[in-house]
Amino acid sequence: MTDEADYGGPFTRSPRCVRFVELSGGAMSALLDGDLSEASRVAGVSLTRYFMTDRARWLWRFRLNQMAADPGQARWMVRQAVVGDNGLVVGHAGFHGPPDEVGMVEIGYSVAPDFRRQGYARSTLIELLHRAAAEAAVTTVRATISPDNVASLATISGFGFVEVGEQWDEEDGRELVFEVPARRVPPA
Repeated sequence: MTDEADYGGPFTRSPRCVRFVELSGGAMSALLDGDLSEASRVAGVSLTRYFMTDRARWLWRFRLNQMAADPGQARWMVRQAVVGDNGLVVGHAGFHGPPDEVGMVEIGYSVAPDFRRQGYARSTLIELLHRAAAEAAVTTVRATISPDNVASLATISGFGFVEVGEQWDEEDGRELVFEVPARRVPPA
């Protein structure tokens, strides 16, 4: 991939291009054990302490439980958001699980504080949308965002997301629910 990507329309706003690298169960387990060096070795790239925050550790535990219950879900789970030839890890992203019975997938992504406000969230969103569009079983992409999260609300703007309701999340509190048809995204 190049550092510049031209996706047309709102897809030209981000000068950053990310690629995804799987964050395996072994890497997540090492992170939960507090072994950043082993997690990086297993992941194949240098992870940062951002992957060991309390919030991240909660996510690794949750995803490992999901994968233990249904190993086929692993391909939908967490990926590292990596940029450049040196494999700089700027965050993580993925889907909350495989498509549900109506073809909906929910996206999730997080950019490490040192890399925020540089276009990486937008690039990560673009890559997630392209991946969803490439899956025949996916018809709708959902994003849930706290109404106070101005940065995430700005990130999804211009991508056709429509607010369809709200929900209460035990971990995050009140969230606005947005959806966009999966095929709305142009091919990569």
